[in-house]
Amino acid sequence: MRPVLILPAVLMLAACSSGEGEAARDAALIDRDPVIARALNDPLMSDPDLAARNEANAAIGFADSTALPVLPASSADAQAAREALRLELLESGPIPDLPLAQESGGKALGPMSGAADLLAAVGAPGPCAAGLTEDFALAASLPPAAALPPRGMVQQAGGSDGPGCRLRIVRYLTAAPREDVLQYHHARALRAGLTSQRQGDAIAASGKGAEKLVAHVRAAPHALTGVTLVYRAN
Repeated sequence: MRPVLILPAVLMLAACSSGEGEAARDAALIDRDPVIARALNDPLMSDPDLAARNEANAAIGFADSTALPVLPASSADAQAAREALRLELLESGPIPDLPLAQESGGKALGPMSGAADLLAAVGAPGPCAAGLTEDFALAASLPPAAALPPRGMVQQAGGSDGPGCRLRIVRYLTAAPREDVLQYHHARALRAGLTSQRQGDAIAASGKGAEKLVAHVRAAPHALTGVTLVYRAN
C-alpha cells in the first residue's frame, strides 16, 4: 500500500464498476449483502462534517442508509454502552478509579488533528509520518493497552510498523459517557503495565522505553463521544 499521511477525512473503500460482467457481479453482491455492497461502492466524502454519509463504516456499526437523519444516541444507548464497557473491565477484576484531572500537557487531539500533532502526542519522530498508512484492519489488532471499548464505532484507523515508528492511530465514536471512556482507557493502560494519568480530557500513559498511549475524548454530534487514540509501541 502506498504510504500516505493520516488525514482527517474518512477514506472510501470504493471501486468503479464497468462493463456487463462487472455489472452482473455487482448485482449479485447487492442481492447477497446490500450493506457490504454500499460499503464497497459508496463515493468518497472528504468533509468530516459529513462523516455520517460515509458508508464504508456500514459493516462495523454505522446505519446502512442515510435516507433519514441519523438518530441521536439516547440515554438508554449511553447506559447500555457504559454497562458493556464496565462489564468487560470487571471480567479482569475491580475497575481502577479514574484519577483527578491534571493540567493538560499537550494539544487536544480531534478529527482535524494532523500527523505532526498525532506523532508529537506520543513522542514519535516527525519522519514517521512518511510511513503512516490507513487501514481499518489495524483497529482489529490493537495491543491490550490500546484496546477499544465494546460498541465502539471506528471512523478511521492507520499506523506504521517501521523501525522506531510502531504506531497505531484510531478515531472512533461511542455512546458511552466521556468519564466512562476515560476510565476504560485508564484501566486498560494500567493493566498492561503502563503508568497512567488524566490530563484534561485525555488519558496519557507511558510504559517502558518508547511505549506511550494518548486517548483524547470530546463531545461528538448526535450525543456521541468522539475519541482519538494514539499508541506507540517499543
